[in-house]
Amino acid sequence: MIVVSSCLAGMKVRYNATDSMDTNIQLLVEAKKAVTVCPELLGGFTIPREPAEIVGGNGDDVLAGNARVVELSGRDVTEMYIQGAYQALRMAQELGALLIVLKEGSPSCGSAMIYNGEFNNVKQAGYGVTTALLRREGYTVISEHELSVYAAQPEYATLFAER
Repeated sequence: MIVVSSCLAGMKVRYNATDSMDTNIQLLVEAKKAVTVCPELLGGFTIPREPAEIVGGNGDDVLAGNARVVELSGRDVTEMYIQGAYQALRMAQELGALLIVLKEGSPSCGSAMIYNGEFNNVKQAGYGVTTALLRREGYTVISEHELSVYAAQPEYATLFAER
């Protein structure tokens, strides 16, 4: 089973009540090869919500207590992000997930790039809280931009094969 960010499947769950629909991911969900997850909603956030960024590091730093996730207004929402990450982990475990595709850039889901914590629309190398936790637990977490690369790898072929 593949677990994917809900926003990539066309669900309007992003902070600004929009989606980041990816047709390939939407097709995987429709074919019942993928299940959607939104760690931020699992953590207790509503739609819409303020944008948030990791300040002082990346997802591992947040889990270690050395960085925080804050909203644009300055409200610390770290615990909600951590709670959502653990809920997403439980879901991945229950589903027996073999691959996880999360939205790049998100403070929860980013797998290679996140915003720099200054709310100036600048990205930097890094990863979100949910990605950090899932990787710690041994899961392969990729962004939507890497999906075609993984779909072509023999060890993931059964996940993408026609049924």
